[in-house]
Amino acid sequence: MSTKSPRIISLVPSLTELIIDLGLQQNLVGRTRFCVHPSEQVESIPIVGGTKNPRIDKIYDTDPDYIIANKEENRPEDIKQLMDDFEVIVTDIETIEDALITIHNLGETFEVSDTADELISDIQQRLEERPDEPALRTAYMIWKDPWMSIGHDTYIHDVMDHYNLSNVFNNESRYPTFELDELKTYNPDLVLLSSEPYPFKEKHISMVEEVCPAARVLLVEGEWFSWYGSHMKHAFGRLNGWRKAITN
Repeated sequence: MSTKSPRIISLVPSLTELIIDLGLQQNLVGRTRFCVHPSEQVESIPIVGGTKNPRIDKIYDTDPDYIIANKEENRPEDIKQLMDDFEVIVTDIETIEDALITIHNLGETFEVSDTADELISDIQQRLEERPDEPALRTAYMIWKDPWMSIGHDTYIHDVMDHYNLSNVFNNESRYPTFELDELKTYNPDLVLLSSEPYPFKEKHISMVEEVCPAARVLLVEGEWFSWYGSHMKHAFGRLNGWRKAITN
């Protein structure tokens, strides 16, 4: 890394939060409008569009030393264009282990390894404290019209697996779609309606209950399952209590 203080743009909400928690807030010169944590700190960081539609012109005007992107969050064509002129760090996170490696690598890149290693240790400790509860066949809903869940090759799936929530769409990849009536054929014990990206509400619970009357249907905070980086420390702490509570 250059001896000068690096100018960083993050196009990944989870990793914007991570960069701030690594003590690099002053280095962030751009973020997406979805980078909302930590709320007070991100307010002063200029917005350069969204994750799927970044303002390329604004990014060029900002002239960053590094751009942090993600294989899933950002479009390949945007990443390719930016790579022609900037140092782009493209992360690929499908598991908790991938997320921890990303923290380690970013810590090394920006010379804050001690802070990164301490954060990794804290996250691992929270994960080790998770309760040992019986497995529940679980469907995790992220969208409706069409109804959509998650497959085995996603970060959400890996979090579910660690918490003994057996993904009923384990044989599918990425984000399978289906008709709601089909859900009953998977015989779930538990159906989780995530708060993001689709904002499921109380009214949607009864829709699922009609199809799967034997299943327990719950609204759940999507950030617990889908935000990696430093948010994992908070998420796993909350999941530890929640997972124990839903078994009782």
